[in-house]
Amino acid sequence: MFDFGSPRPRRRPNLTPMIDVVFLLVVFFMVAARFGAEGTRGLGIAGGPGPGWEGPPRLVVVAADGVTLNGRPLAPAALAPALAVLGPPAAPVILRAAAGADLQRLVDIMATLAAAGHDRLYLAE
Repeated sequence: MFDFGSPRPRRRPNLTPMIDVVFLLVVFFMVAARFGAEGTRGLGIAGGPGPGWEGPPRLVVVAADGVTLNGRPLAPAALAPALAVLGPPAAPVILRAAAGADLQRLVDIMATLAAAGHDRLYLAE
């Protein structure tokens, strides 16, 4: 018979090239990903120096159990029509989150107001 020599021990697969490829893919996707503000809303911060207030007050307090406009409880759907009575959509609206209010609830109210054309939203502490 043929003598091919002694059998070599089996080599284990080398995982270093695969780890390098995975690392390069992670770096690529981190660089290519868009970390940005895709759905942002412009907010002003109330309380700083600025022009005096003109017109009726428009203070919206977002609480855990509901929304109030100038101290009067309202349904979130009725907030935009009630603000339309107080002035044009270009008039500033001050938003304040009460203790225990959810951030998502505040963002939903902001989206409702933005959809109604109120683009001058100020967040008060």
